[in-house]
Amino acid sequence: MRSSIPAILILLTLLLSACRTADDTPLDEIATEYVLLSLQLNTHDEGYVDAYYGDPSWRTEAEAAPASIQVIRQRADSLLTALEDLIESTDQPADRQFSRARYLERHLSSMLGRIEILEGKEFSFDEEARTIYDAEPPYFTDAHFDSILAEINTLLPGSGSLADRVTDLQSEFVIPDARLDTVFWAAMDECRARTARHIALPGEEEFTVEYVTDKPWSGYNWYQGNAKSLIQVNTDAEIRIQRAIDLACHEGYPGHHVLSLLREKRYLEDGWVEFSLLPLYAPIATLAEGSANYGIRVAFPGQERVEFEKEVLFPLAGLDASRADLYYDVLELTAGLSYARNEAARKYLSGEWDVDTTVDWLVAYQLTTQERARQSIRFIDAYRAYIINYNYGQDLVREYIESNSESADEAWALFEDLLESPAVPSDLY
Repeated sequence: MRSSIPAILILLTLLLSACRTADDTPLDEIATEYVLLSLQLNTHDEGYVDAYYGDPSWRTEAEAAPASIQVIRQRADSLLTALEDLIESTDQPADRQFSRARYLERHLSSMLGRIEILEGKEFSFDEEARTIYDAEPPYFTDAHFDSILAEINTLLPGSGSLADRVTDLQSEFVIPDARLDTVFWAAMDECRARTARHIALPGEEEFTVEYVTDKPWSGYNWYQGNAKSLIQVNTDAEIRIQRAIDLACHEGYPGHHVLSLLREKRYLEDGWVEFSLLPLYAPIATLAEGSANYGIRVAFPGQERVEFEKEVLFPLAGLDASRADLYYDVLELTAGLSYARNEAARKYLSGEWDVDTTVDWLVAYQLTTQERARQSIRFIDAYRAYIINYNYGQDLVREYIESNSESADEAWALFEDLLESPAVPSDLY
């Protein structure tokens, strides 16, 4: 019986040849095979390809005749060597083609790291962050979080644990189930309107919303192609008033929906086939999640978000705004505790902490409930070091945008350029 390796190499070669034109460059050919290999890898690692809106026959072929992990690794390694040679010979390291080559190089290197994980190699939290996401997340000590907790304690004096006091305050700002859809759509409409003033959105773009349960995440954008998205909102836990804008911006405008439609536009206009694919466990995820989070500040600079929520969303939710200022002051401080989840994941994934120890630490240092802490564990179990992309990714994007812009218009222009560029996290250091 013949080896499957020649067969799959023939398949990849035929697909690649079918995609070539007279104007193809070596970079175009590498990009095409990278996409084909990603679709092949997704047959072994379901969810590796988060979105794909290229030639549907490529996905069909990948699913009909999946290559082995070993073959994918060999081909990815060969492509990486070719890319490294191409980058080394490039005499214009500032141009877009060089950036494309670096993007592909980092993503192929990440793919090889992901394959190592699938084959059983154990990475530390930080090794995984570097290998898969091209990122160097910082460390924070307990003392750092203790100082934040002390400030929150000053705002919320009283008996009982600080986590309980924060939870009691937060319970005053839960959106009633019957009003959730109305509030969410109002938030989405405002986020879209603010984005459309600065980024040209195609006339056919649209999205649908579904409310789901039993998920490890709070919201998800499933980009469908042709500027269309399905946005799912997890209602397992109560949704507080500020989460309407968080989710609308992050999953929609100017977050994941806008990033994907801009990448699709670049793919269709410039033939950058690698932009027809959005891999989940890859460097682009750091910038995708980071820009989706930072996009909230771009859309609502200064106090504009709080003003909109109090004037529009609070009445729609039927909530009393008399203690809103205290609530937002506490929210601003608790945002500084986001890295506590990273530190918990480091200890938990290394085996140093068990589930119960990790949950107790998250309750104390993220001021959350046992239920929400256990949902965080579900997310960490499913996505491991991916959690760095939300806070560290946001910090990378924030520093890049704010260091290179002096006005709101400049910030929007830089933000849009970042979304549709072949950037990787290390470009922003």
